[in-house]
Amino acid sequence: MTVFKLPDLGEGLQEAEIVGWHVNVGDQVVADQPLLSLETDKAIVEVPSPETGRISKIYGKVGDVMRIGAPLVEFDVGKAQDTATVVGEVKVGHEVIKEQAATVTAGSAGIKVMPAVRALAQRMKVDLAIVTPSGPDGLITVADVERVAKILSEVEPLEALRGVRKAMASNMALAHAEVVAVTVVDDANIHSWLPGSDVTLRLIRAIIAACRAEPSLNCWYDAQAVGRRLLKKVHLGIAVDTDEGLFVPVLRDAGNKSAEALREELERLKSGVKSRTLPADEMRGNTITLSNFGTIAGRYASPIVLPPTVAILGSGKIRDAVIAVNGKPEVRRMLPLSLTFDHRAVTGGEAAHFLAAVLADLQLRD
Repeated sequence: MTVFKLPDLGEGLQEAEIVGWHVNVGDQVVADQPLLSLETDKAIVEVPSPETGRISKIYGKVGDVMRIGAPLVEFDVGKAQDTATVVGEVKVGHEVIKEQAATVTAGSAGIKVMPAVRALAQRMKVDLAIVTPSGPDGLITVADVERVAKILSEVEPLEALRGVRKAMASNMALAHAEVVAVTVVDDANIHSWLPGSDVTLRLIRAIIAACRAEPSLNCWYDAQAVGRRLLKKVHLGIAVDTDEGLFVPVLRDAGNKSAEALREELERLKSGVKSRTLPADEMRGNTITLSNFGTIAGRYASPIVLPPTVAILGSGKIRDAVIAVNGKPEVRRMLPLSLTFDHRAVTGGEAAHFLAAVLADLQLRD
């Protein structure tokens, strides 16, 4: 007797639900013959028999959720080996028995594959959903599976996202699915700035000025109620890049702090992020966000708006550019800006007024 257990289904799946059995106790099966159909959160797949033998026991019924390593069927392999001697002439047939391709449902598309090829893919840990078929009528062949297996063998093993990166992935997926994001860009002429000007503090000052001029971008949007809540205070989220992922500590009531207090608070928040000692409460409740990615590289971007906020200002890398000044070409220092807003709560006109106010403040002398 041998027991066949639920094998690894790939992609980190740990369990699957039985949706149908294709065999019964007492049935004689051959290797690669479908035993049952299982439903995961990604697809309905058929599990083939790993060997030839008689089914002596079945574990689980339709609707049961089976975990990886749980027993599925018990084989009596001894019954499959018939060693009886045939006396007389054996008539040899010339017909070819054709193996029928089975269709495996994966998402909204059907995958056509022979049971033996499907079994090969399972042994080689190849997800059929990522295999491009080369056979007739979209049939996946042995060569297709082997080609993908070779590619997978040449890449690094899957690195599971954890902690900050996992949270970031979840937040980005939520934002992408929910927010109706639109980005407008422009350049601020900062040629009049004094040498050594604090770029971050100038950006913070400009955002506060813009929030006063156009308060509709300093708000939270309630998707369930289909409404927005304008906020009187500016709690500015500052995107901080680290090796462990992106953090967004919050400058509370930034509009009522002096430049010195803002710089001191910024240093405290950044230090807390880098040492991982900053309390979680200090990274919640921002009303608008600043991403100063230009300190690293990049001119323009489409920063991600995280609900319930409705706007984020991205600051690109400062550069010298030739522009027209009083009808003549001159070199000026330019600061590229990217304002992404949630169009569910903010109109294009409101976003343009906000960006205009940012530009106006940035183009003032210190």
